[in-house]
Amino acid sequence: MAARRRFRWIFLVLGLVAIGLVLFAVFHKKKAAPPPRPAVPVNVAQALVQDMPVSLSELGAAQAWRSDTIVAQVSGIILRTPFKEGDRVRAGQVLAEIDPAPYRAALNQAQGALRRDQALLAEAKMDLARYQALVAQNSIARQTAEDQAQVVKQEEGVVLLDQGAVDAAKVNLNRCTITSPIAGRVGVRLVDPGNLVGSGAAATSTNGSGATSSTASGATTGAASSAAGSAGSITGGVSGSSGIVVVNQISPIAVTFTVPQFEFQRLMQLSDGFRKPLTTQAFSQENNTLLGTGELQIADNKVDPSTGTVELKARFDNAGERLWPGQYLNVVLTLQTMQHATTVPAVAVNQGPNGPYVFVVVGGKAQLRQVKVQSTQGATAIIASGVRPGETVVTDGEMTLKNGSPVRIVSPSQAPATASTNPST
Repeated sequence: MAARRRFRWIFLVLGLVAIGLVLFAVFHKKKAAPPPRPAVPVNVAQALVQDMPVSLSELGAAQAWRSDTIVAQVSGIILRTPFKEGDRVRAGQVLAEIDPAPYRAALNQAQGALRRDQALLAEAKMDLARYQALVAQNSIARQTAEDQAQVVKQEEGVVLLDQGAVDAAKVNLNRCTITSPIAGRVGVRLVDPGNLVGSGAAATSTNGSGATSSTASGATTGAASSAAGSAGSITGGVSGSSGIVVVNQISPIAVTFTVPQFEFQRLMQLSDGFRKPLTTQAFSQENNTLLGTGELQIADNKVDPSTGTVELKARFDNAGERLWPGQYLNVVLTLQTMQHATTVPAVAVNQGPNGPYVFVVVGGKAQLRQVKVQSTQGATAIIASGVRPGETVVTDGEMTLKNGSPVRIVSPSQAPATASTNPST
């Protein structure tokens, strides 16, 4: 009886132990390991070492290296304008002829007056010589000879005036033939043959120094005016105050643009006070086509207080005449070329709270690196520190990356090309 009861207790204990083991197995299952993070698809590029030009991109415009407005220096009727609008002209080529008849007549009058007064001077000198001989013989009073000497001086003055009138008349006669002072292209004719033009209209000429000066061929003044008046004053309905035609020198041509004043100081240093030319490129604003390469040569002598900029002027040979006065351009000024610079695509550089950074692929994982960007030129960034040449940087897909994220390279992009100087990049 006691043995049966003992057996029952043992069976009960064994059953409780079995139930406990089952419950333990049910409620104490091992948690499954979390699945591995999926690799982030990215595009990459390799950091390279290359020589990089550092440049400024600004808006600019082409203008004639010299622009001369041809105006009449004497009044008269235009007989002919022997040029074709828009054609090239050479320096000294005839552009217009004014009726010379009144000025030829004025020259004849001046020459006649000169010959008459020269004869009177010769007669006065002969009389003076006779009076001096008689004074030596005590035949006449000394005052008579002295008075005659003053008459000779008066006649000499008259002859000098006559000679000036002749010279002025010759100048006016020569001015009836108007020539081009520079080689360039003529524009649209502003005055047609048969029109009456007048003198004294000022014109502006822009030369290579950037200075604007009055070079209208000059107004007729002094004795020239009196000679023109003796030919008959031509007044009333006179045209030509705006000139006859404009001649623009476009080979070479100038390209003007402005830079901020803080960049101007760097330009002064790199160009040795603009004694060393800096390479300048001009691109079309429509399709960013390179239109020409020139050299920066001139800087304005002041900072514009309204904009805080300094105007610069570059000289382009423009042999193919791809640049035209008044044309708006994108201008790229190369400041210097950095030798053996470490470069990455600019899209690989991101901005964070601690400054710029990139993701570098190391062992199949993304590694966040803080970098120092020295300069960005178009699509290329110059890295001063943080990335070594040959390392692989992420160029696309970095928005979902964290430090240590596994990555899957989708399609390695090409290595960053040398920074384009085209301002569109």
